This record gives sequence, structure tokens and C-alpha cells, in this order.
Amino acid sequence: MGMSLPPGFLDELRSRTSLSQVVGRKVIWDNRKSNQGKGDMWAPCPFHQEKTASFHVDDRKGFYYCFGCHAKGDAISFVRETENVDFMEAIEILAREAGMTMPARDPQAAQKADRRGELAEIMEQAVKFFRLSLNQQAAGAARDYLARRGLDAAAQDRFELGYAPEGNALFAHLTGKGIDPQKIIDAGLAARPDDGRAPYDRFRGRIIFPIRDPRGRCISLGGRAMDPNARAKYLNGPETELFDKGRNLYWHGPAREAAGKGQPLIVAEGYMDVIALVQAGFGATVAPLGTAITEDQLRLLWRIADEPVIALDGDKAGLRAAHRVIDLALPLLEAGKSLRFVILPEGQDPDDLIRASGAGAMQKLLDQAQPMVQLLWSRETEGQVFDSPERRAALDKTLRDKIMTIRDPSIRSHYGQAIKDMRWHLFNPRRARGGAMQSRKWQAPGTPQASTKTSLLAASDDRVQEHLREAVILASLICTPELIEEVEPQLERMECSDTDHDAIRGALLGLHGDDDARAVVAARVGEDALENLMRIPHVTICPAVRRPGDLEQARLTVTEAFGKLAALRGLNAEIAEAEEELSGVADEAVTWRLRQAAEARNRALRSQQEDKATYDQGPNGLMIDRDERSAFDALLNKITFTKPRR
Repeated sequence: MGMSLPPGFLDELRSRTSLSQVVGRKVIWDNRKSNQGKGDMWAPCPFHQEKTASFHVDDRKGFYYCFGCHAKGDAISFVRETENVDFMEAIEILAREAGMTMPARDPQAAQKADRRGELAEIMEQAVKFFRLSLNQQAAGAARDYLARRGLDAAAQDRFELGYAPEGNALFAHLTGKGIDPQKIIDAGLAARPDDGRAPYDRFRGRIIFPIRDPRGRCISLGGRAMDPNARAKYLNGPETELFDKGRNLYWHGPAREAAGKGQPLIVAEGYMDVIALVQAGFGATVAPLGTAITEDQLRLLWRIADEPVIALDGDKAGLRAAHRVIDLALPLLEAGKSLRFVILPEGQDPDDLIRASGAGAMQKLLDQAQPMVQLLWSRETEGQVFDSPERRAALDKTLRDKIMTIRDPSIRSHYGQAIKDMRWHLFNPRRARGGAMQSRKWQAPGTPQASTKTSLLAASDDRVQEHLREAVILASLICTPELIEEVEPQLERMECSDTDHDAIRGALLGLHGDDDARAVVAARVGEDALENLMRIPHVTICPAVRRPGDLEQARLTVTEAFGKLAALRGLNAEIAEAEEELSGVADEAVTWRLRQAAEARNRALRSQQEDKATYDQGPNGLMIDRDERSAFDALLNKITFTKPRR
């Protein structure tokens, strides 16, 4: 090989290269078999003739394998084989595509690599020395601290915790073994004072945490002061030839392995948080090294998992850190790569939370982790009042500017849609429903909020109607769970009007094979909530509930209920939008839209299974329920038909 590559160059190249994009130029993916979101791609093999798709690309791990001809490798070997080039040429091709400049041909690179090997060896000697020091008399306070934090001997071994004694014990120990003083300084273990006196240990009177790269080499140390008056509670080793703090993560190697086995990747704030979470069973936990998360670290995280969870303290600093990460991540988002956020209860770090409430409490927070768009929205809206067009316009501009930083056009449009939905819910509180989008607390059906009482909708009982339709759908599916698979997409999209309904829906979506639907729902929401649902008069007389297991009947009932729900919500959306557009002056187009929506709603509500005696003749000969007719008339009467002034 004519040249050596600088350390980290190949890692950087791999992190910037998507194997499926490289392979995708030479194959036609089998879309039925592939799962793009998971980076799990299949195609007919480019290396041998075949009709079936037995060539597999694992985009996350960056490897391919053919189950037919057993060809295997990574992006570099794929380019070598398909372009018939040598190793360095393949790297040049990939580097060009990734926008990386090839390093100058450097005969000293090999020398550098040897030198880094020497420094890593000195680091190992230091780790050994600090490990032994932890058992000595002077480390009593450090051992007590670790015991108070619940770290027994096994945990101390697992994380290789040590103790740096006061004075210059490490420097004396290493020079005593014949190690060149300058190399001890270059490894970041000692420093030379400006006044030319003898070098001194960087770490003194501190508990030591070794920091290793993914290959397991010790590249630096972190130290926690035992003296409460120390200048810095936590101290990291300096930048060295081995250590670049913005491009490494604490506990990177073991976390990568645990994430590969399906554990969620968690990003905590510091060493002790990582240790507490790993000890509690969350093996795929890492932390940045004394700095805010960097772009390089985000790329490292996305190589390990598609949706790392950033866990931050619930104080102002924690939220500020979350917002910094969002600003950093938005331009880098790609399909399938995002972040979720867990904001811990105020004043608690992961260790406090796990000690007080157990690992289950942490798991619960992870299950409820917020998507990035949710935090972006709450940052711009929380505690603010948007009572003027100017303020609304300012909010729109801020959010639009943020969204424009997303480079990927598809993700940009999805974020735009999500923000539009949230904006709609904020400015139209009468439509707000439960779930993540809720910006005002929604109240039980039939109890309009004070602000809504004057609204055009207060006269209508649509909330009760919607609540009943949801109840019919959920109860029918509990009685005939075989139907769930058929209606899964609609069930997933259904916005629930209260938390019980939402929980029941979640339980139904999570059913497996032969699960007993009633038992699963009761376990998830409680026997009382299930009873309340099944006792609603509208539900008890519903044919699908009276004849459990009758698939045809359940299908009819559920399809009709979904239709009614869509029509009800369609009218409400039109009315609310019309109210926003009208501001007291109506035009014919708006009232025509309202009539159309109302007619669609009434067509859907006019059920074959319901008593027709309560219907009146409406416009165009349409049958309209009397209650709905009066609500709709009240609505149209309230809109003032005045011509706009010229």
C-alpha cells in the first residue's frame, strides 16, 4: 500500500457512507422483502446470476452477505469487487462521494501509529496503578463514596474504577518503570508547570474512570474530585494524539454491543449516569465527554442506532442542552435517523430516579420519550400567548426558519406537516384531543370549556357523539379481536377523546396471536375502565357487542363507526377553520363548504341500524337528525351575512 491513512480516517469514511446507497447503484431492491426504515435491504446478488433476492445489506452495521454465493464485506470491499479497483482506489472513490479529502501521502503515518500504540500502553499502566490505589488506605473516602452510590466490588471491576492518590504518585511510579517522562506528559497523564519545575500528576485525589475507544484501547481518563472545594468536580484528560473528546463517547464499545442486541441506545450526561443506567440493565448507555454533544458524536450515535434517546435532567440547564442538540441535529436528519428525548423529573438524575423508584420508572420514561418535533414545538410555544396576528406570524417565522435548516426535503415536509397540526390544535383548542398533540387539557365530553361556550360548537353534542363512536369501535374490537389486523391503520390514526380510550386502543394494537383481548385490556387500563366502556348504553345495545366473535357483524359496525367519526370530525374541522377565516364576514364559498360538510356528516350518521323516527327533512330533501339540524341552524344564524366594505 503506497500510503498509510491517518487514524480515524476510515472510521469517519464509514460513518459518512451509506452501504445501501453504494450497493443501490448496482442492484434493484426487492421492496417486498426490504425494510428501509431498519436499513434491512434485499436484492438479487450482483456477484452471481440469480432470480430471487438472496443478497442482504445491513445498513446499520455496514455489511453485506449473499446467502447464495456467500460473498460478504463492507462498502470498501463492494467498490473493490464491482469496480475492480484496489484498496486505496476504492477508498478514494468513497471519500470523493462523502466529500472527504484524501490525506497527503505521509510516510510518517506508520511512525505515528506506532507512537499512539506506545501512548495507549502507558495509559494501560496508569489504569492498573489507579485500580490498585483504590484498595489502599488513602482511598478510604473514595471507597465510601462508591459504596454510598451502590457500586460494589463487581461494579468497580466492570467499570475499572480507580483512585488517583494526592501528590505525584503516578508520575513517580511510571518513571520508576523506566518510562520516558515526556511520553507520560504526551499521554495526558502529567503536565509541566510554566516555571520549569518538575512535571506533576494531572489527576490527584480523584476517583478515576478509564475512557476507552470502541476497540477497547484506553485513550483518556475522567476523574471525580473527592475534595468538595476542588476547582472542577469532574476533570477529563486533555486532547492528545489518542484522545479527541468531541469524537469519542464514554462506554462506546459495550453500548454498541448491547444496542446490537436490541437494547435502546441512551445518551446520559456523565460517567455516573452511565454507570447507574448500565447497572440497572440499560446496557446501551453512553455519555459525551465533558462537552455538549457534537456533530461527530451524533454521527457515531446514528451508526449505533436509528433513534438514540437523549436523557437530560429536568432543570433549565437540561432543557437548554436538549434545545442545543435539536439545533445541531436538524440539518443532519436523514430518513430513519432521528432522536427522542427523555426529560427526567426536576432535581433527579438517572441514579436518583432508579434508587427512588426502580428501573421500571426509567423504562416508563423511555417508553414515553418525546419525538424531536414535540420539543421543538414546546420550546417556541410554552408559556407564550399568541393573542395577535403579529405574534402568530412571529411564531410561524421562527418555526419555518428552524424547519428550513433540515436538508432532507422529505423530512422537511413531514416536520412542516407535524408543526401545522400542532399549530392547528393550539389555535383551535376546541378540536384538541388527547395524546402528544394536545396543547390544552381536553375535558370530558359534554363539558365545554369556558372559552368554548361562546363558540359555534357549544350548541352541538358532537363531542359526546365522537366519544360514543370511539367506544363502539373499541368495544367491538375487544369482542371480536380477529378484526383488529384488518382495521389496524384506521385504529392507529384514530385520535382518542380521553386517556382511557387511548390506553385501550394501545392495548388492542399491542395484541399478539392468541392473547385474550379482554384480559390484556383489563391489565393495561384496569378492570374499572373496561367495565365503564362496556356499560355505556350505546355500547351494550351494539350488535357487534351482543354477538361477540361474529366477524361480519363486527366489520359492519366498526366500518360504519369509523365513517361516522370521520364525518363528525370533518365538519368540526370545517367549522373551526371557517370561524378562523370568517372573522364576522361570510362569503358564499365558506357557507357552501359548511353545508357540504354537514350533509356528509349526516349521511354518515344516518345508520341503517338506528331509529329513523328522529329525522327531519333537510335542505335538498336530505334527512337530518333534529338535534343536529338545530345545532347547524344555530351555526348558520350566528354567521353574519354582511358584504365586505369596499
